[in-house]
Amino acid sequence: MMRAERAIATVVGSAVGDALGAPFEFGLPGAFSARFPEPGCGGEMCGGGGWEPGEATDDTQMAVLVAESLLQRGGLDLPDVFARFQRWAAAEPKDIGLQTEDVLTNGMPWDLAAAVHFQVNHRAAGNGSLMRASTSAVYFAPAGQSATMDAARRIAALTHGDRAAWEGTAVFHELVRLTLTGADPLSALPAVLDLVHPDHRQRYATVLAADWHPDQATEFNGAVWPCLGSAVWALRSTTGFEDAVRAAIDLGGDTDTVAAVTGALARAYHGLDAIPARWTEPLHVPLPGFGGRVLRLVDLIDLAHRLGAGTD
Repeated sequence: MMRAERAIATVVGSAVGDALGAPFEFGLPGAFSARFPEPGCGGEMCGGGGWEPGEATDDTQMAVLVAESLLQRGGLDLPDVFARFQRWAAAEPKDIGLQTEDVLTNGMPWDLAAAVHFQVNHRAAGNGSLMRASTSAVYFAPAGQSATMDAARRIAALTHGDRAAWEGTAVFHELVRLTLTGADPLSALPAVLDLVHPDHRQRYATVLAADWHPDQATEFNGAVWPCLGSAVWALRSTTGFEDAVRAAIDLGGDTDTVAAVTGALARAYHGLDAIPARWTEPLHVPLPGFGGRVLRLVDLIDLAHRLGAGTD
């Protein structure tokens, strides 16, 4: 499989997982399989909970904003990314994390808003920086290990002042980079963990261990480390994209984000053809605050192709 194809698969896979998981957010474990007990029978892009069938949430919307900033600015322009986030938040999207909303609307400048939030609240390890990282992971992958992990941390820090969120996003970036080269991200995990900041390494080593199960999580999967751990577990414990995303959503809780992270890793791992057309055809990504734009599959493919340009 060509690296450019894997790049497209990463971005589209994340969006598909997001849209599939959205109607089941904060629901009970097993709700997806209870509603769709037979894999492959269709109807899974069901919508609900305020979401249209195939509608992607803030996870993918923010990922698109990051992507468009990277492409239009020719690289990482943190004030520009933050300004796009603010414009989006001001348009009252259907869903936005409480922490992210506070950071984007507290009136502080881009390089202080998240840090001040963390100093005041002492809690900022949500998965909101991880959920939007598929596009930046693809863009920075050709730059190598150090550059992609550094970019992940810097983008995460725009909204999350806790280094735990930076490190989880950096691990995700590196797993995507490895997968785009055709490497097995699961076998590479021990080496990737060595790159995690020492203050957070053990926490990630626990949730990324081969024998860890999401039932062992000590925090809700809206936190960054059990979210990433659950996505890696779903990839490790299944043999295909559909099964991986189904397993992720069946965990319950923050289903759209766990499935978005799972979808990015699983699609990069299994390839673009691993996802059924019945899931991609209704896929769409509204962009509140940006002139009523709505991205469809063809737009996401074009966006991912441009992000991954030069990776073949």
